[in-house]
Amino acid sequence: MGDVRQLRQTPIVEPLWRDVLGAQLRALRMQRHRTITTTARRAGISAQYLSEIERGRKDPSSEIVAAVAGALDSTVAEVTDLTVRELRRTSARATVPMRGPVALAA
Repeated sequence: MGDVRQLRQTPIVEPLWRDVLGAQLRALRMQRHRTITTTARRAGISAQYLSEIERGRKDPSSEIVAAVAGALDSTVAEVTDLTVRELRRTSARATVPMRGPVALAA
């Protein structure tokens, strides 16, 4: 009789919205050759808070996203589009971990 074994898949965990949003804001800021201090000042927030947003430590309100996007001469729609595209790209590679025992017929 054959052995019962559980097949393991290494799950790729989907990233959080705030992580991807922060990375997209940082990338956009770098493309625009803006410093974090200048961008934060233009957005009306502290450089520390913008840094936390970019690192995915804070989940900003829609008003803050709009302010940062505006400070980068962008729009909420553009930032959202970039974020959604990245989420779709990374989610396409995500796998769902298998749960429970798996029996293989011999």
